[in-house]
Amino acid sequence: MMKKILNAPADYVDEMLEGLCLAHPEYYAQPERRVIARAGGATEGKVGIVTGGGSGHLPVFTGYVGKGLLDACAIGDVFASPSSDQMAEAMRQAHGGAGVLRLYGNYGGDVMNFDMAGEMLEFEDIASTTVLLADDVVSAPFAERQKRRGTGGMVYAFKMAGARAEEMADLEEVTRVAQKAADACHSIGMALTPCTVPQAGRPTFDIPDGQMEMGMGIHGEPGIYKSGIKPADAIVDEMMAKLAEDRALNGRLSIMVNSLGATPPEELYIMYRRAAAILKDAGATVVMPLVGRYATSMEMTGATITVCHLDDELEALLKAPCDCAFWRV
Repeated sequence: MMKKILNAPADYVDEMLEGLCLAHPEYYAQPERRVIARAGGATEGKVGIVTGGGSGHLPVFTGYVGKGLLDACAIGDVFASPSSDQMAEAMRQAHGGAGVLRLYGNYGGDVMNFDMAGEMLEFEDIASTTVLLADDVVSAPFAERQKRRGTGGMVYAFKMAGARAEEMADLEEVTRVAQKAADACHSIGMALTPCTVPQAGRPTFDIPDGQMEMGMGIHGEPGIYKSGIKPADAIVDEMMAKLAEDRALNGRLSIMVNSLGATPPEELYIMYRRAAAILKDAGATVVMPLVGRYATSMEMTGATITVCHLDDELEALLKAPCDCAFWRV
């Protein structure tokens, strides 16, 4: 039996969005049923930044609409892409006359529909560009990193591109920063339990009792192996070692230890404690670490770790002001 706090499964997403906007009217408006935009509308002369994807990942995607972050978001059913029409409307809502950046994760349905939306907007003389987040290191080798799926690195890209857009930079410059931020991010996940999509009413995958899966994706995509549940330090050691294979964990960087939904803050801090020690031993300097729920997967028990390598430009953009219901700097 599915145990969730809901009314009808078919109404899950729409009632969630209604509650989100009612709770935070200073941040969020709902110009269409599956489109969330800034409450104040588009800023004239500013590049608009739009994202989109399936529900079930709050604060991604809708939660990061706000000053210094995103301008609008199209949202689909749980783990399902929004339609091209919904994405096109989100782009219209974000357009302030300076073009629109489409900034989202590398998932087939999202790519197809955002491409179609971009083509639709060309007929309305709205210029747009695309940056895809492909930061999950276990989903493809480094040599084929353009095939990787997107995960927690989206949050860093939203923040840095959003900060540059608030400086009234042009579309080419905002796109450059978004791509630079995306390229700087490397992520890996692990899970102890699955989650349940309301419309399906059953778990999305199976992890036997007493086992964990390393490399799990945020929609339940397969990891690289299952094993018995290990101590927290051993789990973090393995995750950080995989990240280090992609790029040395040195220099200035930010790290995000993110709950996939059910993992409590206490356990995230146990993980961060070990990750911080590994980074210190590697000679890294940690800037503005993020520990909490930044990109979830319904009620999945597990965590992702994202490392974002910084230079002076990206560090300044990370520290720039932002304001939404889920993150304020």
